[in-house]
Amino acid sequence: MTRLLDLGILDGPVLVFGGPYGNLEATEVLLAEATSLGIGPSRILCTGDVVAYCADAQATVERIRGAGMAVVQGNCEESLGSDADDCGCGFEEGTACDTLSAQWYAYARQTLDADAKKWMADLPRRITFTMAGRRWAAIHGGVERVNRFLFASTAEADLADELDTAGVEGIVAGHCGLPFTRHVGTRLWHNAGVIGLPANDGTPRVWYSLLTPGTKGITVEQRSLEYDHGAAARKMVKRGLPQGYANALHSGLWPSLDVLPAAERKATGRPLAARSVSWPR
Repeated sequence: MTRLLDLGILDGPVLVFGGPYGNLEATEVLLAEATSLGIGPSRILCTGDVVAYCADAQATVERIRGAGMAVVQGNCEESLGSDADDCGCGFEEGTACDTLSAQWYAYARQTLDADAKKWMADLPRRITFTMAGRRWAAIHGGVERVNRFLFASTAEADLADELDTAGVEGIVAGHCGLPFTRHVGTRLWHNAGVIGLPANDGTPRVWYSLLTPGTKGITVEQRSLEYDHGAAARKMVKRGLPQGYANALHSGLWPSLDVLPAAERKATGRPLAARSVSWPR
């Protein structure tokens, strides 16, 4: 049975982010940003994968839990929470992403304590809320398949099917690692990106979003953050984690493009810009 959490009506700005990935330095900067914006834990939402590629699995879980925000169960939480043998990321067997994931997943599985894993196992798979009279759902990948990759270039019909399945007008998702916003007819699909790794855009910046209700609808802002990526990368190297992901924190380029569709591959190294979208248009 899918675990659900409803946050009720959110009548102020909501900060949304995904994929802390065990990157404690980025997590601390994100939480400091929330404080500077005057956004408390009841209006912060994480789309999952608290732990993955980076070095501070346990500390990042403790920081996210301690902050008191709502967190969606991602595939990493599902796998680590059940002590599965792999991350369940959806990488094709034998690809570079699949090979690299075996290394960081084993590290995370070993370093997380039992209480952290139980917390992950108990997280909701879907979080709903209402903003400006519109019904939203926060998920990780797809509504029914937690590790489904959905990108800005995904066919509109596929996004529409997911919205239909969720029975909502707006979706906030994670998993793919890249921020984007798509109007799907009169509905909306938004991915806030992640804070644990750059967005493959050739810069070390990471991304989060603000959803702000107004008298005419909702504004969705895509925002970047800078943090001490050098410190995070050094920890990864020291602890024997894959060099490719440590390098990515500096270069802003992913070590493998296996999961990316053609359009997203073509955009590799192209710096993203902050963006604001209104809904309805």
